[in-house]
Amino acid sequence: MRISPARRCAAAIACCLLIAGLSGCRSAESASNPKQLTVWNLDSQPDRIAAVKKINEKFTAETGITVEEVAVQENQLPSLIVSAAVSGTVPDLIAGLPLAYVRQLNQQELLDTGAAQQVVADLDPDTFEPSAIELTRKGSTQLAVPSDFWTQILVYRKDLFEKHGLAPPTTYAAIREAAKTLTSGDQYGITLATDPADPFTQQTFESLALGNDCQMVDQAGAVRLDSPNCKEAFSLYAQLAQQNSPQGTQTVDSTRATYFAGQAGMIIWSTFLLDELGGLRDDARPTCKECQEDPEWLAKNSGVVTAVQGPDGSGPAGYGDIPSWGIMKDASPRTIDYVNYMMSDGYEAALAIAPEGKYPARQGTPDDPEKFLTAWAGMPAGVNTEKSLAEIYGQDTMDQITQATSRLDRWAIPQGQGDLLGPVVAELAIPRVLSALAIGEDPNQAAEDATTAVKDIEVSLR
Repeated sequence: MRISPARRCAAAIACCLLIAGLSGCRSAESASNPKQLTVWNLDSQPDRIAAVKKINEKFTAETGITVEEVAVQENQLPSLIVSAAVSGTVPDLIAGLPLAYVRQLNQQELLDTGAAQQVVADLDPDTFEPSAIELTRKGSTQLAVPSDFWTQILVYRKDLFEKHGLAPPTTYAAIREAAKTLTSGDQYGITLATDPADPFTQQTFESLALGNDCQMVDQAGAVRLDSPNCKEAFSLYAQLAQQNSPQGTQTVDSTRATYFAGQAGMIIWSTFLLDELGGLRDDARPTCKECQEDPEWLAKNSGVVTAVQGPDGSGPAGYGDIPSWGIMKDASPRTIDYVNYMMSDGYEAALAIAPEGKYPARQGTPDDPEKFLTAWAGMPAGVNTEKSLAEIYGQDTMDQITQATSRLDRWAIPQGQGDLLGPVVAELAIPRVLSALAIGEDPNQAAEDATTAVKDIEVSLR
């Protein structure tokens, strides 16, 4: 998300207007036609939107309710929602809403939490993975309806680790050693995000930081990114970015391209990487020399780590997100029917769109408690080629990813400060600090800068 200081200021002013009373606006088209819903979908890849539209057609055939599906880039959501509130074109529903934006939209009083509560009650909260309910609630208030999980993973070159006698990169020490050992010439130990204009950079850092129990805020709510635990996390990131990763701004796309070219020993990405790494998407295929003859070569020679342990952490911690259904204020009452459908009759088809990054948040039904887990386990991944991920990576790897969803951790939410998370992500406070760190800033100074930036955002919310 490339936001200039002037645009950030304008967005902040607009958000104040939202909180002051523009949050009650809804799509004029939906208001005049109660049998039409407008859905903004953040899972905006064309093939995924096309697949959702096929599910919508079945919903329309059964109910007579039409659904307008609008693809929206996640990094454009903050500015688009402001414009929509001002113009009275807020959608009925936002699909794929990350946890940070759930908190931000709730703080701006844009979500119909009562409708979300009704859907979860209709479906039975006991049919959901407990952490999905916990992370989408504020106290006893259900903010949104959790749809699915993705987890952040560290993928590494098993063949290179074995060649150099390196331990799997499950700890800070092992990651440091491997990154240093595997950096030589045009080969890098890791390809690491440093883009100051993309939340992906914060996601990468947060996934490592949590392993050292580096928390954005402490249990009392005080910002603590300058704690010793966090300074150690910034120190690790500094070494990796400054010495062991390609220089220049590294993005979500460039990090993948470097690993796919066989030029990096490690990469931190979401589980959405797995079908591409397995050669199942023509628009994002491995390009390494060995991959020309065997598209699965890189996948076969890659291992997966779902949780990292820092020297000061209490145990390995995993990072991920729970894309959710955000029902907007004054949405059509039929929105509840649609979300219920997408989490029941349409749920298996929705998960099958990209099973590598859509682990079911709802595990089954009252009559069949593991219905959706069982269905998910048998779903092939891929777009141009379809294949079971277990066949490519092994069942042990898939079991690790499955288990990781039950131990997800996130900044701020467990400490009751989730309202701070959305603005921090939207303002790109952490990516800007990490970008400066990558070009030489001292790790201790980076920790202080991050703390100051988050404190400034905290003050602006009062």
